[in-house]
Amino acid sequence: MAVAPAGPGVPPPAAGPGVGPGPAEGADVLFVALSAGFTSLSHPLLYVKLLVQVGHEPLPPTLGRNLLGRKVLYLPGFFTYARHIVRVDGKKGLFRGLTPRIISSTLSTVSRGRVKKAFPLEDMEHVSNKDDVKTSLRKVVKETSHEMMMQCVSRIISHPLHVISMRCMVQFVGREVKYGGVLSSIGTILKEEGFWGFFVGLIPHILGDVVFLWCCNLLAHFINTYAVDDNFNQASVIRSYTKFVMGIAVSMLTYPFLLVGDLMAVNNCGLRAGLPPYTPVFSSWIHCWRHLSAQGQLFRGSSLLFRRASPSATFLFD
Repeated sequence: MAVAPAGPGVPPPAAGPGVGPGPAEGADVLFVALSAGFTSLSHPLLYVKLLVQVGHEPLPPTLGRNLLGRKVLYLPGFFTYARHIVRVDGKKGLFRGLTPRIISSTLSTVSRGRVKKAFPLEDMEHVSNKDDVKTSLRKVVKETSHEMMMQCVSRIISHPLHVISMRCMVQFVGREVKYGGVLSSIGTILKEEGFWGFFVGLIPHILGDVVFLWCCNLLAHFINTYAVDDNFNQASVIRSYTKFVMGIAVSMLTYPFLLVGDLMAVNNCGLRAGLPPYTPVFSSWIHCWRHLSAQGQLFRGSSLLFRRASPSATFLFD
């Protein structure tokens, strides 16, 4: 979070013995704590999603009907899948890989805050309804570039722990214990893959982030500029929700980047989930993308409630 600058000629208060953190520092700590709490609560959902992404289907599909009344095969949804994990590993099993994920989330939050302080938003020009089209577009481009810089820095810094978290979680597939604690996992990756092993899958993640930011911000800007009439009574309300709605729509379009990045993070790392027959050994993220595209699986795991079994997909049921 950005820290309000001190006024002209007024030095910031010096920290000394017995002096606690200021309101800004306290707010930063609170924000990190809330982020860690949300990460913990959402972890079972991400855990099940990752297992679906790697193609692990421990339960057979069931016969159901779609909206048109036709019989179709549905794969188990989130709750059924989560109950299966609890039966195998107990309730604690739903939080496998949580520690490195919390560290990754914390690093991401802190690094974004540091970038904000180094390049404060107060120095940026915000879009106003009084701006002409060219001026407002220039401001949107400038703001999006600032967001992109923050996101790329935080992604690069937090990615090594993201890789460790992913690998800890997919050990459920083969019941392995290769990746345990954070420090031992760091040693394993350094020994087997070297320094660059911490950054496998980084490129598709960054590309997805960049595409998401630019598409979301530009689409919201053009809709607010050309589609929302200023004479409409609720124009300001609609504009306030445009970016949120665009974020949901664009996140679906950029989901394949997330999928490919996560699969590359666990591919050929010595775990069953990253080796044949679960998945080929990919030479690059482009190879992975093409393989998923050929199978019609670029959106595998995007939905965890109503998962219709694809006729062209191949699943390995335990």
